Amino acid sequence: MSRSKGFNCAAAVRGLIPWVLIANIMLVLYCLTATSPVIISPTQEEMCRLSMEQTSPNVLTEVSNSKQKCSPKVNIMFMKTHKTASSTILNILFRFGEKHQLKFALPDRRNDFCYPQPFLCSQVKDYRPGKCFNIVCNHMRFKYEEVTKLLPSDAVYITILRDPVDLFESAFHYYHRAVPFTWRIRGENKLTEFLNNPKAFYSPEAFNSFYLKNLLFFDFGLDNNLEVNDPHVMEGIRYLSKRFQLVLIAEYFEESLILLKDLLCWSMEDILYFKLNARRTSSVSRLDSEMRTKALQWNWADWKLYEHFNVTFWERVEAYGRQRMEQEVNELRRRNAEMSANCIEGGNAVEAQMIKDTHFQPWQPIGEKSIMGYNLRKDIDPKSSTICAKMLTPEIQYLSELGVNLWVTRLWGWLKDSIL
Repeated sequence: MSRSKGFNCAAAVRGLIPWVLIANIMLVLYCLTATSPVIISPTQEEMCRLSMEQTSPNVLTEVSNSKQKCSPKVNIMFMKTHKTASSTILNILFRFGEKHQLKFALPDRRNDFCYPQPFLCSQVKDYRPGKCFNIVCNHMRFKYEEVTKLLPSDAVYITILRDPVDLFESAFHYYHRAVPFTWRIRGENKLTEFLNNPKAFYSPEAFNSFYLKNLLFFDFGLDNNLEVNDPHVMEGIRYLSKRFQLVLIAEYFEESLILLKDLLCWSMEDILYFKLNARRTSSVSRLDSEMRTKALQWNWADWKLYEHFNVTFWERVEAYGRQRMEQEVNELRRRNAEMSANCIEGGNAVEAQMIKDTHFQPWQPIGEKSIMGYNLRKDIDPKSSTICAKMLTPEIQYLSELGVNLWVTRLWGWLKDSIL
C-alpha cells in the first residue's frame, strides 16, 4: 500500500514538472523578446533633466526638518531586495508618488523588471530614450548604468538589507519549491538537510538556484557564488557604497524610516505603514547556533555586505542623535498605532484564509498560504477610507491600480494556485 502511494506521489510530481517548466519558459521568452537594449543618444542626461523640470510637481511644500527648512526629495531609486521588508517600503513609495502625482518607472506585464535578468531601461513600461521618471522601486537585478538612464542626476539611491541568516531562512521557505534541485531533499526539516550538505542540493547553473545562496549579492547584480574570503566580495561592497546614499536595515525598521524621512525631507505622515507580506510565525524555522553558523558560511558574501552597512547605519544614527531618534521612533509608533485602530479590523494581521476581500490578499508561495494580510474595518471613517485601503493594499493589486497590465504575473499565479 505504501509503495502504491509513493508511486502515485512520484507520478503526480512528474506530471507537475512540465507545467512548471512551461510557465518559466514563457517568462524567459517574454523577457528575451520584449527587452532588447535601447541605444541612447549622448544627450539623454540633458533631456532627462529638462523633462523633470517640466513635470516636477509644484504641490510639495517645504518641511521643517532638523531645525531647518528643506524641500522634499521626489527623485528616488529604491533597490527592492528580496525578503527584507521591502514590500512595506514599496507601499510607502507608491503612496507618496500617487499623492504628489509623481512619475513611476513601472514594469510591463509583470510585477518585476524581468528578474532575474539584469535590468534594462527598455523593460520599463512605455519607455523611450530620453524619457525620465521620479521613482524606480520594483524588483530588478540591479544594473546602475541602466538605472541612471531613467532618473535625474539628483536622484537619491536607497535600499534595504536583512540579517543574512534570517533572509536565507525566509527565502528557502518561500522559494525552495521553485528550485527543482531541492526537490530531492528528504525529511521533515528540509532547511536543516540543505545546510548540512548544501553542495549536494545546489548548483550555480541550476534553475532558480540564485534564491538559495547570497541572494542580496545576486539582487545587486554581483556574483553570488563567490567563496569565503574572495577579495571580489569587498570590491562589490565598495562599489555599492558609492552608489547608495542610504542603506536601511530591516531589523531596525523604524529607525530606518526615521533616517529615510530625514534624508528625503519628508513628514511623519509620509512614512506611516502597516507591515506587509509578513509570514505567520508558525511557518518560521528556528535555527540553532550550529545551523546559523552554517547559514552564515553559506551566505558569506551577504554577511559581509550586511556587516559593512550595519556599521554605517549606526554611524548615521549616532550622527542623527540617539535621544532624538528615540523620540521620533516613539512618535512613529504612536501614529502607526492610531492608524491600526482606525483602519484594521481587529487591529492586527490575519492568516490568508481569514482575509475577506481578495483585493487585500497577498501573493502566496507555491504550495501553501503562509503570508498574512489584513481586513479593512467596515465602520471606517469615510475621510480615512482611501488612505487606509492604500496602506493595506499588496504590491500586485497596487500595481494594477497604477495602470500595469499584469497578465504574465496573473497567468503564473493561476498556474501556481490552480495546478501546482
